[in-house]
Amino acid sequence: MDMAVDIRHLRLELGGNPILRDVSVAVEKGSYLAMVGPNGAGKTSLLRCVGRLLDCWRGSIKVGGQDVETVGRRELARRVAYVPQAGGRISPFTVRELVMMSRYPHLSPFSPVGGEDRDQVAAALERTGMAVFAERPLDTLSGGERQKVFIAAALAQDAAILLLDEPTTFLDPGHERDIRSILRRANDEDGATIILVTHDLNAAALECDKVLALQEGTVAFYGPPESFMDGAVLERIYGRDFLLGDHPRTGQSVILPERASR
Repeated sequence: MDMAVDIRHLRLELGGNPILRDVSVAVEKGSYLAMVGPNGAGKTSLLRCVGRLLDCWRGSIKVGGQDVETVGRRELARRVAYVPQAGGRISPFTVRELVMMSRYPHLSPFSPVGGEDRDQVAAALERTGMAVFAERPLDTLSGGERQKVFIAAALAQDAAILLLDEPTTFLDPGHERDIRSILRRANDEDGATIILVTHDLNAAALECDKVLALQEGTVAFYGPPESFMDGAVLERIYGRDFLLGDHPRTGQSVILPERASR
């Protein structure tokens, strides 16, 4: 079985504080993985280690069977695209210019942009619904629109693995649904391996084939959504009970909203 990402005995300390403690997990090629867990569990740090945005870890991380420490930055960018958390990231470029920058791993030094690069950018803008904004400065867009642009850049990068850190946080339901659809299509049609950090447990259960839950820097759960959405499992990870019910269309167990207690 081909593994897109294979992590073994990963340990990370920042400022003398342990962040990840002996994490081992293998992510199959073409899978759709949600990484969940309480705040401070190490989710973003793990994602950043895979993308080599953090280099001070110990252990082993392999991407496509090759140790990431032996892969050059440009080659790694051909394999892995990273989309950070949604927020106030502003850039002095137009939408098209920013997405075009994601093609750098495929260009030789000082080589001009070619027809294939322009085609990849145009396709990514079309798929994310951002083609109509192509000549707009990024700082004139809403937060949801900007997040779609950054996802378009990841698609145009043409990497087999997409790492996304809370891609729908702070977004309205319409943009959130759009982004979920974009990622589902990338997984289903392009075969992209998707690893995303999320606090939306229902979305994780409905969209993803596997769930990885971290707790205090260790693996607390790794398996299918139907096993994760279990009262005992959720209480063990989050330290509280949840009201669960069956989704009316899929039958998948989901967390139901509750009125806050006084």
